[in-house]
Amino acid sequence: MPPLKLAHQRPRGVIVIAVNGEMDATNRAQLEAYVRELPVDLARGMVFDLSGVPFMDSSGLHVLLRCATDCLRNGGTVHLAGVQPLPARLFEITGVAAYVPVHDTVETAVAALTSAGHSL
Repeated sequence: MPPLKLAHQRPRGVIVIAVNGEMDATNRAQLEAYVRELPVDLARGMVFDLSGVPFMDSSGLHVLLRCATDCLRNGGTVHLAGVQPLPARLFEITGVAAYVPVHDTVETAVAALTSAGHSL
């Protein structure tokens, strides 16, 4: 599987990580390393833009859940945005969507974090 294309930005002080490519066991470590190297304030939370992720297996899901758990322990939350149909089905089957906020767009995810008091 080709490596993921990863990028980040900070609209309104919220870190948004854009993920492009299929997320599975072959590139899980790449995403983990990328997130670990970013200067993230876990108390503020973060947004994962998954609009470029057509497929995700349990390995990718595990990375997102680990980030969500780390943020939660520090008072923040992880929000997901732009989730495509196959990953959305994975979130539905596993029940993740009940615990990790899912938004149609990055803009609505960022707005949800900033309105919750997690912005600068």
